[in-house]
Amino acid sequence: KVVELCVAAMSLTPALLRCQDDQTSRAVIEALESYAPFVTLASVETEAIMKRDEEDGVKLADGIKLAQEKKVLPVLPEPPQYQRIDVQGKPADAVAEEIITALGAAKDSGCVCIIVGLSGTGKGTTVSKLQQRIPAASTWSNGNLFRCLTLLALEHCKQKGVDASQLDGELTPENLQAWMGMLEFGQFGGDFDIKITGLGLAGTVSEWATTVLKSADIGKNIPVVARVTQGEVVSFAATAITTMASAGRVILLEGREQTVDFIPSPYRFCLTLADTSIIGKRQAAMKLSAQVVKALSDEASHDDILAALQREVDAEKAKHTMI
Repeated sequence: KVVELCVAAMSLTPALLRCQDDQTSRAVIEALESYAPFVTLASVETEAIMKRDEEDGVKLADGIKLAQEKKVLPVLPEPPQYQRIDVQGKPADAVAEEIITALGAAKDSGCVCIIVGLSGTGKGTTVSKLQQRIPAASTWSNGNLFRCLTLLALEHCKQKGVDASQLDGELTPENLQAWMGMLEFGQFGGDFDIKITGLGLAGTVSEWATTVLKSADIGKNIPVVARVTQGEVVSFAATAITTMASAGRVILLEGREQTVDFIPSPYRFCLTLADTSIIGKRQAAMKLSAQVVKALSDEASHDDILAALQREVDAEKAKHTMI
């Protein structure tokens, strides 16, 4: 039996749940915000996200400090300023419009647009909206750089006869400098790419992104390499991103201040939420909708979907023994 709730402002439909965007989370939150178990679940999600963000921040800060000690990154005299955008109650399209307005003519000539904020504030969704609105927009992720370095580190170990479990001991400043020298950013095959040349390897990220660089060994060892290569990766990324922006691209870069502070750009935006409980509600709403939509028929009504969402909330509650 469906628990009686206030009528939601948006009707739940299978199509809406399949979108998996900001409108989906908004509709699910509105439908469940008076359902006590959902509020509890969202609170648990908020706490977990805030804790994870704090832990990640400490790790990043340690990595940046190490990079500065190695003289790979400079010590900033003061952190750059960010334009704060309160996203509470705003659809992602409205947030994107604020950013586009702030970019002005730069969105047509090329620039670097940096977006930061806590997990759950909608950075990824905003970036997607900006990509739809700005023809010259491209995104940048440091993930493939870390994978390239891990690939080279593992190949180095293989050639030296060092077991991968001893990889940490091979991550010396000298080796890292040598491996970074095997990476080149530029236009290859008609588009910007990263070329890997060294230790008998020769290829590009675009060629290997879904094959070589996705191997289980690389995935397993990325954390080990990333712990000591934050500075090298950020420095490389800064040069690559600036190169693309100079060529007329609008580079959309989402991340944490600890790293993106070192990327040159006057266009910096921090997405905020006055009520941080919304972070957990959004996360819970997206998880619930993604699970429920798997078994929905196209004919499912608002009440059918609401009942399914409530059952999923109850299942999560039981799983985490929250009550």
